Amino acid sequence: MVGHRRPFRFGVQGRGAVSRDAWVALERKAEALGFATLLVPDHIPRGLGPIAALATAAAVTDRLRVGSFVFANDFRHPALLAKEAATLDLLSDGRFELGIGAGWDRSEYTEAGIPFDPASVRIERLEEAVHLLKRLLVGETVTHRGDHYTVADLAIQPRPTQRPHPPLLIGGGGRKLLSVAARHANIVGLSPRARADGTLDPGSLTAGATARKIDWVREAAGDRRGDLEINVYVYAVEVATDREAAAERLTSAFGLPAEEILGSPHALLGPVELMAEQLQERRERFGISYVVVGHDLVDALAPVVARVAGT
Repeated sequence: MVGHRRPFRFGVQGRGAVSRDAWVALERKAEALGFATLLVPDHIPRGLGPIAALATAAAVTDRLRVGSFVFANDFRHPALLAKEAATLDLLSDGRFELGIGAGWDRSEYTEAGIPFDPASVRIERLEEAVHLLKRLLVGETVTHRGDHYTVADLAIQPRPTQRPHPPLLIGGGGRKLLSVAARHANIVGLSPRARADGTLDPGSLTAGATARKIDWVREAAGDRRGDLEINVYVYAVEVATDREAAAERLTSAFGLPAEEILGSPHALLGPVELMAEQLQERRERFGISYVVVGHDLVDALAPVVARVAGT
C-alpha cells in the first residue's frame, strides 16, 4: 500500500450540461449526497470549458471541492494555468484541486492543430510545467529557460488561498508518467495506459496492472509515499445481486473478460454492502481511497458514499 490509510472520499466528473440550471443541479446534488469533489475534464471538442464550469460550481456550493480532471498540459502555457488556478482557488475559498496530465487523445490534438508529440516528449514537458506551476503558485518571481518553456522575471497575482498551493493531482497509466506523479503530486491518479496511437489499453484496467502501477509509484515516491493520496476513476457501478452477470454485460465495453472486470478497481458491482467491502479491500491492497465516477453514475454510487465516505 502507498501512503497511510486515508478516509474515503468520492468525486463526480461532470462531463457537460445542456443548460446552466442542469449544471448547477448536478453540483448541488453531489454536495447533498456527500460527494467531496466536482471535477471537470479538459477536451476541446466536447464538454464544458473547465475554468468557467469550475468557477460556477464553486459559486453555487458551500462545501464541495472543485477540480480539473485533468487539464491537458499542452493546451495552456503553465504561466497562464498558474494564474487561472490561483484565481479559482481564491474565488472558491480554497476549494480548488489542480489536476493535470500529459494529454492522450490524439484525435483532438489533430482537430485543433496542436502537435501530438511522442509520449516521452509530452511527459517531459509536463514535468517541466509542474515545476513552473509550483514555483509560481507559491509566490516566487520566476526566471526559467528550459527545454520547453521560457519565463522571464514573472510573478503572478492573486496568490491561492491554500498554501503552499492547491493540491496537485497527476494522473497516468504508464511507468514514466506515474513516476512524475509520485515525485511531484499530492494525489496520484491511476489511469488506463494510453497506447502510441492515442487509444486506451484495456489490460491496464486489471488488478494485476494496478498492482504494477502501485509498485512504480512506491519506487519513485521514496520518502514521499506516506504523503500521497491514491485516486481511481470507476467506469461502471451497478447494484446487482448477480455480480457475474453484471460483469458479463460489461465485457464489450471494457474489452476484458468478466473475471478481470470483477477484480478491476475501475468497476464496482454487487450489493451495496459488498461494494463497500470491495473499496476497503482495494484500499488495503493498493492504497486507493479517492474514487471518482461520471455524473451518470451518481445515483448508483450514492448508497456506497453514504455508507463509507469519511471512514
